[in-house]
Amino acid sequence: MKLYGITGWKNCGKTGLMERLVSEFTDRGLTVSTLKHAHHSTDVDQPGTDSHRHRMAGASEVILASTHRIAIMQELRGAEEPPLAALLARLSPVDLVLVEGYKRESHPKIEAHRAAAGQPLIAPQDTSVRALASDVPLDCEQPVFDLDDTTAIADFIAADLML
Repeated sequence: MKLYGITGWKNCGKTGLMERLVSEFTDRGLTVSTLKHAHHSTDVDQPGTDSHRHRMAGASEVILASTHRIAIMQELRGAEEPPLAALLARLSPVDLVLVEGYKRESHPKIEAHRAAAGQPLIAPQDTSVRALASDVPLDCEQPVFDLDDTTAIADFIAADLML
C-alpha cells in the first residue's frame, strides 16, 4: 500500500483537504483508506449502546458489525498508543492510505497551512514534507499549491508515489 500524509497545525485545513483528496482519488478509480490521529480523547461509541456496555464491562476489543459497516474498537486500558506501523498493518489492502496527523513520522506529507491560524511552517524543519497547500503565497523550498486546488495536489501526490 502506498502511504501519504496530510499534516499541519490545528485549524489549517487538514480535514477538508483529506476529504477532498479521498474523493479525488476514488474518482480516479483508486481504493483509498484513511488513518486519523487525534490528540484528544475521542469515542466513536455512545453511552447506552450495547457495544458501549460491552467495553465498559471490560472487553479489550469490540467489533460492531452490520450490513453497512464494521467498527472495531480496541481499549488501550493504560497501554501505550500503537505506533503508526502497527495501525497500518491492521488495514485491508488498498491502493492508497492517506494519513491525517502523525507529523513526527517519516512518511511523505503535504503540509496544510492557513495564515489565519498564525502557526509557523513545519516544512523548513521536516524533510518529509514534500509540498505545502496554503491559502496564501509562501516563500519556501517545497512546491506550494493553493489549499483548494485539490486536483493539482492529487496530481503531485500521484506523481510522487508513482500511482
